[in-house]
Amino acid sequence: MRLFLVALFLILYSVFTIPMCLVEWAAGRINPDKKAVIAQKCVVTAFKIILFISGVKLTVKGKENILHDRAALYTYNHRGYFDILVGYTTAPMRTAYVSKKEIESVPMISWWMKCMNCLFLDRKDIKQGMQTITDGIELLKKGTSIYIAPEGTRNKGEGVLKFHDASFKLADKSKSPVVPVAINNTDEVFEKHLPWIHSQHVIIEYCTPIYMENMDRKEKKQIGEIVRQIISEKLEQNAQEI
Repeated sequence: MRLFLVALFLILYSVFTIPMCLVEWAAGRINPDKKAVIAQKCVVTAFKIILFISGVKLTVKGKENILHDRAALYTYNHRGYFDILVGYTTAPMRTAYVSKKEIESVPMISWWMKCMNCLFLDRKDIKQGMQTITDGIELLKKGTSIYIAPEGTRNKGEGVLKFHDASFKLADKSKSPVVPVAINNTDEVFEKHLPWIHSQHVIIEYCTPIYMENMDRKEKKQIGEIVRQIISEKLEQNAQEI
């Protein structure tokens, strides 16, 4: 039943937000930053409704570590599609996600993502991948935070996969802080019960920001493993509360 309600909501939302396309276009002509803010507010509203319909009880920890006064690289463990929903409904205003290239071909979804300056990463094309990193660095420098899953793909097993160090170049080159984000139990909402949606308790915790400019060269080389360990420990602790 929850799946059908979510599907119905998405259909109706897509229809009723068609006029927003004109608003977004006009806002983009005047102020590209305003366009991204309007788009994110619309998406966050939709995601909150979907979480409600899905019966997700969301606990947010470490709110004091969400940086509203500067852009940051938010690195999260990727368990399921609902990671994006709980991430965006708690992230600071002007946040863009790094998504796989294939999502760019999905109608409506890709349009909203582009409005929010989301990036599409082609993992098979090294040159294009480097350009995505460069674009991400510029976004951070201009004040847009970025949400990225350094595992590179959705983890279907236990624990946390090895982090790709290239993800952290975004923070290093833009001199932005890294905020580790631990997300528990999103796969229990959908992925583990395909195709059905189940009501679940989800915990998202924002950990203490890490400033790479204060690290020596050796620590910077280990940043991926450092962040992975922080997230792994939080996941283990929070699992006891579910």
